[in-house]
Amino acid sequence: MATSAVIDHTQRDPWQVALEQFDIAADRLHLDPNMRGILRECQRELTVHFPVRMQDGVVKVFTGYRVQHNISRGPGKGGIRYHPSVTLNEVKALAMWMTWKCAVVGIPYGGAKGGVVCDPKHMTAQQLETLTRRYTTEISLLIGPDRDIPAPDVGTNAQTMAWVMDTYSMHHGSTVPAVVTGKPVSIGGSEGRNEATARGAVYTIIEASKAIGLDLEGARVVVQGYGNAGMYSAKLIAELGAKVIAVSDTSGGITNPNGLDPQKIEAFKRETGRVQGLPGAERISNTDLLELDCEILIPAAIENQIGSQNATEIKAKIVAEAANGPTSPEADRILYDRGVMVIPDILCNAGGVTVSYFEWVQDLQNLFWREATINARLKEVMVKSFNDVLDLSHKHKVDMRTAAYMLAVSRVADATLTRGIYP
Repeated sequence: MATSAVIDHTQRDPWQVALEQFDIAADRLHLDPNMRGILRECQRELTVHFPVRMQDGVVKVFTGYRVQHNISRGPGKGGIRYHPSVTLNEVKALAMWMTWKCAVVGIPYGGAKGGVVCDPKHMTAQQLETLTRRYTTEISLLIGPDRDIPAPDVGTNAQTMAWVMDTYSMHHGSTVPAVVTGKPVSIGGSEGRNEATARGAVYTIIEASKAIGLDLEGARVVVQGYGNAGMYSAKLIAELGAKVIAVSDTSGGITNPNGLDPQKIEAFKRETGRVQGLPGAERISNTDLLELDCEILIPAAIENQIGSQNATEIKAKIVAEAANGPTSPEADRILYDRGVMVIPDILCNAGGVTVSYFEWVQDLQNLFWREATINARLKEVMVKSFNDVLDLSHKHKVDMRTAAYMLAVSRVADATLTRGIYP
């Protein structure tokens, strides 16, 4: 399962947050009002309602979405999520964020996103396959290897992508591996994809540490969320000599000031389904975990974790957003004023979409790379992107998120302007 965040709809509307973040960058760039009007809207929004015959014979109608925010720089790119709380505004916000994420790391994609309102935890594998194949058929109006390339997200995984690819291929009359990324390696998936989000995040943490003069050897690290991104982030940063002192998942958190072994946590979670209860670790709430005394905080769970209510209590020197949207605009301002370096989500967790791009390129060429090659190319992309954003941050005296948005928005605006308005 992917580790993009599930949006908490008791908080602010995600589309309004996305627009506010865009407007901050647009104001700084003195963006032309006409261009602002174009980029504030999604290009295409498809809503589908489709029937699925459930195991008991009852036909249930599901609602799904596929949104393309902007495809001026290339095909749409973005995950498909299965979750009961999926809304059109959530999918629109995620599509816009994908536009900026692809632009900030220089990948030739636009932003897209999809979702189905369902609860995969209460569906059989057969029901999920049937739902996926019908949803794929409904959105095949938009998707394609040169049009819009889905990937896994919350509630979906490599198997889901295999079903999407197979369904699209059956309609097409031949196998089309490049229609999705995040597939199993056996049918054209890429080596290194599972760890890509975390590996990219750790590459940015290394660069941020250099920028503020922090020695990673012995640095105390707190990881909120122990799914794919959080688990691999903990493992990779521990390999660099840092000390993971706390982690958490939906059941709560654990801490040990002397350090935790990420491998043991993974084994315990695989056995019990949770991190709490690990021998030699104290229990801690997710709320208290964020405020622990540490050098590096990696939010890798859900949105809206750091807000105006707790931003003054964050003790980390670096906040690396492996999740999407964990920090509110109000908290951004507080953290920046306090001298905390936030590596924004659209930069920090872009390793996943970068290796998805590599997978797409390999599929189109039918030529596959070794994992070492993929990791080296990922490092090159992430290091360059981080330093581009850092330079802009210093030049304009703004926080890293504003700088990342300024870089991304200017690239998308330039592509849109250069292409012109048809007809």
